[in-house]
Amino acid sequence: MKEITLHPGEYCASRQDVLLRTLLGSCISACLYDPVTRVIGMNHFLLTERRYSEREKPLYLTEAGRYGVHAMELLINDMIKLGGRRENLRAKVFGGSSLLGFNGTGTSPSVGELNCRFIIEFLENDGIPLVASSLGGHRGRVIRFSSLDFSVLVRKLGRFKVPEIVRSEKQYLRQSEASRTGGIIEPDVWD
Repeated sequence: MKEITLHPGEYCASRQDVLLRTLLGSCISACLYDPVTRVIGMNHFLLTERRYSEREKPLYLTEAGRYGVHAMELLINDMIKLGGRRENLRAKVFGGSSLLGFNGTGTSPSVGELNCRFIIEFLENDGIPLVASSLGGHRGRVIRFSSLDFSVLVRKLGRFKVPEIVRSEKQYLRQSEASRTGGIIEPDVWD
């Protein structure tokens, strides 16, 4: 079986027998599948707007949530192109750990918390049933999603992997922030 590794900002949809894998910290991976047509897909994304201030709105309708909506729609659209049907989709979601150092306070949620809240709100709004999840906490995860039976193997990581995850996610955040601001990044904004 072909194994495909996803990095932050990537996604993959397939009708073939594949094993999709990724390494998660604060990021989220949505593992979607259509049990009728057997199309599967997975993404790896992170909401890049830390200054979430529109608390009265659902997160998927805010500036902070637009990156997640984009990541989800890219994946869903590719699955539909391969024959999947939106009404058949099922979801298993993972990630959202608090690893990036700016954890939530009484007034400001952590990046991981925002990501967890976003994915649950998005799936509810789109009517995609959430079949399984492993969200939040303070440990990274390696996940493997199999097209054979739609199973997801989750392995929580020890602290020795945290620096690698944090480095990867900070690089992704810098790139996302640069594209959002036209190349202007505040000093130390993600450190």
